[in-house]
Amino acid sequence: MLRGQLERYRRLLVEKREEIMAARNAHASLAPSTGDVVGDLADQAAAQTEVKLAIRLREGDDHLLRAIAEALARIDKGRYGICELCQRAIPQARLNLVPWTRFCRDCKEDLRA
Repeated sequence: MLRGQLERYRRLLVEKREEIMAARNAHASLAPSTGDVVGDLADQAAAQTEVKLAIRLREGDDHLLRAIAEALARIDKGRYGICELCQRAIPQARLNLVPWTRFCRDCKEDLRA
């Protein structure tokens, strides 16, 4: 892969990481803490559901942040854009959609089966 293409993907990955971190910081103050038990049972249940949802979203963000960090490391090591299973080049169309991917589409589908 050409140096300019790698730098483009690096920018995309860094921008996505910053977007996730900014959203995380913005939403951190919106979720009620588990100690805030106020209102009737319906309010308490709704608050608990919001906390559970916030935790799930944060876990998803953590997973994506790890994938982005790994992709940036692959760029540094000269392994970016190479499928970790079949060792073939990942098509640019896939990298454009999912720049943190480790697998080509075929291998990813095989993993899901």
